[in-house]
Amino acid sequence: MESPEDTGDNPCKTPAMFGPDRFAPRLYDVPHEELEAAGIRGLIVDLDNTLLGFRETELGHEHVSWVARAHDRGFRIVMLSNNFSERVTGLAARLQVECIPNALKPLPFGFLRAKRRLQMSRHEIAVVGDQLFTDVLGGKLCGLYTILTEPIELKDFAVTRVFRYFERIMLRGRR
Repeated sequence: MESPEDTGDNPCKTPAMFGPDRFAPRLYDVPHEELEAAGIRGLIVDLDNTLLGFRETELGHEHVSWVARAHDRGFRIVMLSNNFSERVTGLAARLQVECIPNALKPLPFGFLRAKRRLQMSRHEIAVVGDQLFTDVLGGKLCGLYTILTEPIELKDFAVTRVFRYFERIMLRGRR
């Protein structure tokens, strides 16, 4: 799997802890074959603005289909969210994936719980999310491969808007 540094896609020099291993417009733009070729068999996936737009309640067909095909290919998936239990649990059930709500990302506790549920080693797991300071930083703190997606919507929670400002500085030219 090529990293942004290999392809020249990442012209700004982001410190390694804040730089994702790969960029993708959306989760469904990441080919399953590419993950398999890199030895990745487990995914820790964010919910808000990665699988679902801000305050939306219905998952997009493309994401549902991508997750179903991932299951068919033998991938194991855990949804990791800072959002509340009831909402996350219901959406995870629709995707037939395990979930960890109230994860307090980027703290490593939720990521390590997800890793234990996947029962895989670090090099077999990728974290996919839309936020640099929660999804990517948390994944990096745990030594996991990270994929940063574009947010589905520009609307965010107030705290997230502050982080987005700093993301634009860190990812100059990407966002």
